[in-house]
Amino acid sequence: MLSAELIKQIKLIQIRTSRLVNEVMAGNYQSAFRGRGMEFEEVREYLPGDDIRTIDWNVSARMNSPFVKQYREERELTVIILVDLSSSGQFGSVSKFKNELAAEIAAVFAYTAIKNNDKVGLIVFSDHIDKFIPPQKGRSHIYRVIKEILTIEPLAGKTNIPSAIEYLIKVIKHKAVCFLISDFQATDISQSLKLCNNKHDLIAVSITDPREISLPDVGFIELEDAETGEVILVDTSDLSLRKQFNRSAKEDEQNLEQLFKQCDIDHIPIRTDKPFIDPIQRFFIYRNQKIL
Repeated sequence: MLSAELIKQIKLIQIRTSRLVNEVMAGNYQSAFRGRGMEFEEVREYLPGDDIRTIDWNVSARMNSPFVKQYREERELTVIILVDLSSSGQFGSVSKFKNELAAEIAAVFAYTAIKNNDKVGLIVFSDHIDKFIPPQKGRSHIYRVIKEILTIEPLAGKTNIPSAIEYLIKVIKHKAVCFLISDFQATDISQSLKLCNNKHDLIAVSITDPREISLPDVGFIELEDAETGEVILVDTSDLSLRKQFNRSAKEDEQNLEQLFKQCDIDHIPIRTDKPFIDPIQRFFIYRNQKIL
C-alpha cells in the first residue's frame, strides 16, 4: 500500500510534468526522433519531378505507364527509460534528491512519448536489474513508471551500467530510443555505451548536485561515499582542499563529456539546483537541427 504522502507526490509529478510537456515540449519531440523506417503505402502514377528510383517497374510494365511506390514513415517508437537508483542517487543539497529528480525527468520523457502515441518501458537498476516494465502505451502507465522509481528500494548500493545495458539489449530486440538517467559515478562503461548506441538511439542524462562540484566553507565535515560506505573527515576551511576538490570534480565532468563524444552519444547535463526542463528542451532543438 502506498502512503497518502507518496500518492500525493506521484500526482504532483504527473501534473507538473504533463504541464511542461504541453507547454514547452509540444512538437519538439516528434521532429527530434524518427520512426523505425519507411513502410510501403501504395503505388500511384508517375508525376514530373518524382524520383525515378521510386518507380515500380513491375506495375509500370503491366499498366504500360510509369508508376511509383509511395511510402510513409513508420512513426511509432519504443522509448526505454533506464534509471540508475544506486545509493549515490539518495543525495541532494538543494530541494530534491537526485533519484527524486530522476523520477520527474523520466515522467517528462514518458509523457512526451505517450502523447505522441509511442510505447514506453522502464528499467530500474543499481548493480543489478531491480525492475523491468515492458513498453506500453497510456497515461495510467506513466503513473506506474513514476511509482516504481519512487518506491523501489535497491538491494545494493553500487552502479552497474554495463549490466543494465546488457539486459536492455537482451529484452529489447528492435531499435529503441533509450534515455539513460544516472549520475554516472561508474567506471569502465565505454564499451557498453558504444555497443548500446550501435543497436539503439542512446541518450545520456547526467544528474549532478552542486555539492558534488564544490564544497562550502563549514569547517570539519564527514564525507561518505554513498556506494562504498567509506567515510572520511575533511576540513572544508582549508582553501587548497576546496580548490583541489573543485578541480577534481571539473576533470571528472570533462572526462565524462569526452566519453560521450567518443561514443557518439548525445548528452543532457542536468543539475539539481537548476530547472531541468531547459537542457531537455535545448536537446530536442539540437536533435531537430542535427536531423535537418
